[in-house]
Amino acid sequence: MLRPLRIATLAFLILFALPLGAHALVQWRDGDFETNWYAADWSSTGTLPPAAENPAAMVRIYAARVGRWRGIFAVHSWIVLKEAGGHYERFDKVGWGMPIRRNAYPPDGRWFGHAPEPVFAVDGEAAAKLIPRIRAAVGAYPYSHAGDYAAWPGPNSNTFVASVIAAVPEMGAALPPTAIGKDYPLDGGWFGLSPSRTGIRVSLAGYGGFTLAWVEGVELNVLGAVAGLDLRRPGIKIPGFGRVGM
Repeated sequence: MLRPLRIATLAFLILFALPLGAHALVQWRDGDFETNWYAADWSSTGTLPPAAENPAAMVRIYAARVGRWRGIFAVHSWIVLKEAGGHYERFDKVGWGMPIRRNAYPPDGRWFGHAPEPVFAVDGEAAAKLIPRIRAAVGAYPYSHAGDYAAWPGPNSNTFVASVIAAVPEMGAALPPTAIGKDYPLDGGWFGLSPSRTGIRVSLAGYGGFTLAWVEGVELNVLGAVAGLDLRRPGIKIPGFGRVGM
């Protein structure tokens, strides 16, 4: 009895506790613990060209590290759409007021001063075909009322984006392993398909779980922290640091 317990404890320390501790030191070194909401930079990074100079339809999913101590563990994700010849539209879920926000921030804006990284990108006719379904998924998101937000284990911003990915699996997108809340089950079920529909997922109400899928890879979720392997693009998933690989 003691041997399996020791093995499980050692595995937890190696796979989860040590990486998170190391990432906490990185965040502290970079001064992220001192950044508050009002002092943080929320401006555009200039990654996206002006809409008038980019007439094609476009879909983007971005993720950026959250602020202060929560940045040890998590990122915030959002969706950006643009119809052909139209303007950028950004959709986030936040934790105050009416949670689903449209154009509350620049489409390629920083989050707590952290520059976003693209999770998914498609342009042109392929994007134009996805946009109506993405809009429908945004409109159908069930946790869209005041109070429908829980930073951990969900439903939060990453739960919202994961639900859109699940509704439009043709995107073939997967949120980063640091997107805590992505594994929160909207239907409350413990067993089901992964958001990409390319494998299976077991979720204990977002507090723990396991995913095995082509797009999402192999993921072990312990209290929201994820360790695993990326199968589609070889790499490893490290709690706190995220995905490292090709």
